[in-house]
Amino acid sequence: MLFGIDFGTTRTIVAQADRGNYPIVSFTDEDGDPQEYYPSVVAWQGEELIHGFAAREAARQGSPAVRSFKRALGEPSANPGTMLEIGDRSLPLIDVLTGYLMALRAAIEAELGDIGTPRAVVSVPAHAHGAQRFITLEAFRRAGFEVIAMLNEPSAAGFEYTHRQPRTLTSRRTQVVVYDLGGGTFDASLVEADGTSHAVLGSVGVNRLGGDDFDTVLAEVALAQAGRRAGSLATSELEALVDDCREAKERLAPQSKRIALEVAGVPLVVAVDDFYAAAAPLVEQSLAVMDDLVASLSEDESLAAVAGIYLVGGGSGLPLVSRLLRQRFGRRVHRSPYPAASTAIGLAIAADPASGYSLTDRLSRGFGVFRERDAGRSLGFDEIFSRDAVLPEDGVLTVTRRYLAAHNLGWFRYVEYTAVDAAGEPRGDLAPFAEVLFPFDPALQGGGSLADVTVERCDGGLVEERYRLDANGLIEVTITDLTTGYSQTHALGSRA
Repeated sequence: MLFGIDFGTTRTIVAQADRGNYPIVSFTDEDGDPQEYYPSVVAWQGEELIHGFAAREAARQGSPAVRSFKRALGEPSANPGTMLEIGDRSLPLIDVLTGYLMALRAAIEAELGDIGTPRAVVSVPAHAHGAQRFITLEAFRRAGFEVIAMLNEPSAAGFEYTHRQPRTLTSRRTQVVVYDLGGGTFDASLVEADGTSHAVLGSVGVNRLGGDDFDTVLAEVALAQAGRRAGSLATSELEALVDDCREAKERLAPQSKRIALEVAGVPLVVAVDDFYAAAAPLVEQSLAVMDDLVASLSEDESLAAVAGIYLVGGGSGLPLVSRLLRQRFGRRVHRSPYPAASTAIGLAIAADPASGYSLTDRLSRGFGVFRERDAGRSLGFDEIFSRDAVLPEDGVLTVTRRYLAAHNLGWFRYVEYTAVDAAGEPRGDLAPFAEVLFPFDPALQGGGSLADVTVERCDGGLVEERYRLDANGLIEVTITDLTTGYSQTHALGSRA
């Protein structure tokens, strides 16, 4: 069976590709009711780690739990060995995600019957760094999914837009800005659509901006009205308040005036206008980020070439979001009728070979390397793939560099970043990617430890660096001393 799986910060949504239709898979919750999502929650039940609805119920009963654990993947230092604390115990992040996805697969089978080896297109935030992409891909594979492709979330939502609203696209208006506000991340992409062919012209995003932050703001408004501080509540009371805020926020309609909540068992009513006033800066932050994307259009085009600004992601369901975007962009703002499911539906369309949809995507984060200069007294920086590098639909994109080694040891510090300045130095959201030590001196190429070797000037042989970028945004490097034949290959996205 073919699926599109949107692993979300608070909820995971699965769509099936079924003869040109893309229905959302329903899951049975703890009360026996169908829900079109699977909670992104893990919890301890005795010595067993449980997931989804069972974990959510266990958390309500006081079991140690972690919600929104996807946010840990977005941390700049995240790698497969990163430990995630669940109560007083810690587990490797990749093991937690693998276990969760195994439970998700079992839940799909419980609803649909035997699915064999499920084939899926999966997603990551457009702004995801290499390690996040690697961990996500590897966890799906370990959980028994055959991953057909991995797409950026707003790129997949662009498929859903053109599938649902093709009439808005004309010969003059061929572009869509996808505004994707999820539970924990915000992304926006500018997509050019020509029938079923799509090309991403640019992407921007923030790894920690989403519906969870709106829940926290509402909780803070409620606490202030109650005259309480978060530190004065027990952990269980604070978690219950945030849960209530999430549910109350999701029930808000454009005509809502009041929000009924409880703070440590004491009922109160928050005015919707007070909540919106406190939450507006979060929406403004997303608009400020998106301004960089809209500014990428030429002055002649402005927004004239944009058929629509498409609101997707669970967080975009908040009426405040569409209100503020319409104040800025007018009637061209379209909210998906299924904002939380838009990405999953787009992924299922991508998984369906009969749909005919194709995508040319971009890296969205630059990739480069700091390397030794002046016998280790300074560092130089080289950009290897720009943030606008087009991801290959098939095969790999290769960059090769050759030079004569000038030191005994190469210390490669790979980083990802959102921009470079006029001097070519990385700026913005900078994340360490990997470190590689490579011996240029033949005397050091015997396999011993290089950690304590001092970098010194030394005339060396001819060195080749060959970088390979695949369709999933993962990067591999092979460094070879062409004089001696000594070589090393590193899958950099794993940060192993």
